[in-house]
Order: sequence, then C-alpha cells, then structure tokens
Amino acid sequence: MDIGGKIRQLRTQKGLTLEELASRSELTKGFLSQLERNLTSPSIDSLDDILEALGTNLADFFEEDKVEQYTFRESDFYVDERDDYTVSWIVPNAQKNQMEPILLTLPEGGASFEVAPHSGEEFGYVVDGTVVLDCDGKESVLSKGETFCLHGRTFHHLKNEKSATAHILWISTPPLF
Repeated sequence: MDIGGKIRQLRTQKGLTLEELASRSELTKGFLSQLERNLTSPSIDSLDDILEALGTNLADFFEEDKVEQYTFRESDFYVDERDDYTVSWIVPNAQKNQMEPILLTLPEGGASFEVAPHSGEEFGYVVDGTVVLDCDGKESVLSKGETFCLHGRTFHHLKNEKSATAHILWISTPPLF
C-alpha cells in the first residue's frame, strides 16, 4: 500500500496544505512532506494523529477498496423452496445491508412464515396475483400493483387464497429472512 500517496490524496481532497495538516496533527511539515513522498514511515501513533486530522481512522484507511456489485442477475439469486412458499434473495448477502429485498412466491394456498414483532419496517409490492396480509388477525387483500408498508410491531404474514400463484417484492429493514 502506498501510505504516503494515500495520505496526500486525503489531504488534497480535504483542501489542506501541508502546513495546515502539520498544525492539526502536531507534526512537522518536513516530516509530512517526506511521508507523502514515501521517504519515511510513520509510527502508528503518528499515523493515527494524521488520520484523525484528516477526519478518518486506521480501520477505514487500511480497508481495501472493494469492487461493489450494483447489478444482479437471476443466476446470482439464492432460492429457498418450501412447501408453502419460495423465497428468492435477489441481492446476495443482503444481511450485511440495512435492508433486505426478497421475491416471495406464494402458490395457491401458500403462506409466508409468520414474522414476529421487531423494531424494523417492511414494504411489499404485489408483482402478480392477489394476497392477504394478516397483521395480528386484521386482514387486508392486496392485488397486483398494490403495496403494503408497515412497522414490524405486530405478528404478520402473507397468504394466497386464490388459484393463481402470487409474487411479492418484500423489503425489510433490518434484514430478517
């Protein structure tokens, strides 16, 4: 890793001169100049002071840039087929995110598992078919193109009482499937 180059990049992104960074980090301008040209290496304490002055920390500084995947194909999905429903995780490893989108498939007579009360929120969009949303015994019928949005404070689940298969885009935060 090019520590000096990365420090120079952070400094210039923040619009700081070497003199301003030296003042903020309580290090000399000469030391920082040599560091940015990779002519010297900082101690952990000095690097920590520099990074604090640049508004970051050691963990973020050394984290490797990852190529983030933004698009997903059906071949990327993880599918779990059950008797009453099929869940397709349409964003791989979504558990690391703040939200979890799934595609729920409910065949005739199918039902999702009952979601216990939680502190998050959920949104659903009926892509195809008709479903019944049951929230603590209160039922609402939703057809293609209709949505639901709820806080997770109640027991709830979806069921399909029609003869056609239903598909629901269901997004929860935090992830719970």
